[in-house]
Amino acid sequence: MDGDYVIGGVFSMHSNMHTVKHNYTTMPEPLNCAGSINSRGLRFSRAMVFAIEQINNSTELLPGIKLGYEIYDSCASVSVAVHVAFQLSGGLDPVFNTGDKCSKSGMVMAVVGASESTPSISMSRIIGPFNIPQVSHFATCACLSDKQQYPSFFRTIPSDQFQADALAKLVKHFGWTWIGAVRSDSDYGNNGMASFLHAARKEGICVEYSESFYRTHPRSRIQRVADVIRRSTAKVVVAFISTADMEILLEELSRKPSPPRQWIGSESWVTDRDMLKFSFLAGAIGFGIEKSVIPGLRDFLLDLSPSKVADSTLLTMFWEEAFNCRL
Repeated sequence: MDGDYVIGGVFSMHSNMHTVKHNYTTMPEPLNCAGSINSRGLRFSRAMVFAIEQINNSTELLPGIKLGYEIYDSCASVSVAVHVAFQLSGGLDPVFNTGDKCSKSGMVMAVVGASESTPSISMSRIIGPFNIPQVSHFATCACLSDKQQYPSFFRTIPSDQFQADALAKLVKHFGWTWIGAVRSDSDYGNNGMASFLHAARKEGICVEYSESFYRTHPRSRIQRVADVIRRSTAKVVVAFISTADMEILLEELSRKPSPPRQWIGSESWVTDRDMLKFSFLAGAIGFGIEKSVIPGLRDFLLDLSPSKVADSTLLTMFWEEAFNCRL
């Protein structure tokens, strides 16, 4: 939507991308998302639209000024996030400026997102030098608190340092002193797990194994991690994993039954209702983001007519999910 000032939005509405093998004889095809829609990411994007409309309709907040937005799907991919960052910082200005100074007419005033730490870091490296403020709602890596490296990055969610300390105390509280650990091989997983293991050692907790993987790794790597979990003597597994990676791991574990495990989850996946389809996750515990009630948002999420949403399946999904949104 156009406006006097445009705000960029970057959300993970898909968790995968089409795999393309380049032959280097033709131009690469555009990056495309794949898989089913992430309902939580879609709700986040709709919440941004709702907030901007509330501001535009207010006579007190920014009178006489209309905010616009450009919202993109990052596909939970670093390469797409980088592409979007250049898009937001350069815009679609059809006029080529031949002068000494850029008009900045196509540049957004600020960016909301991204939904993961590594894409947020990649975007910050690009838009930071242009002093474009970036505010993430879901990037929790403690590394992003470094203002020397990320001076224009802000967030509305706590750093993982707090969560790591709390998870260690939670494990200690239940007397679980022999555990396994698995993480996403990303900034989010590696930094978060490092903080947790440091806190766990202080609490006298012993770790049998610490494994990592990423959703783009070969299946053999993911199978190996699943086999380590199955063969381990530790009955408690602490998983500092993104939602997309966790789903892949759980699908691999479901192929071959394993002894019951007590799962301890980071906020990325433990609050995701889509994980309920895995019955062996019953009893998983962790820390979630504090729920807030935003007046009018629930009705706004439900106000999706077929003219606004072309896919009737998406419309049905949104009706079912909106009543249980966690913001």
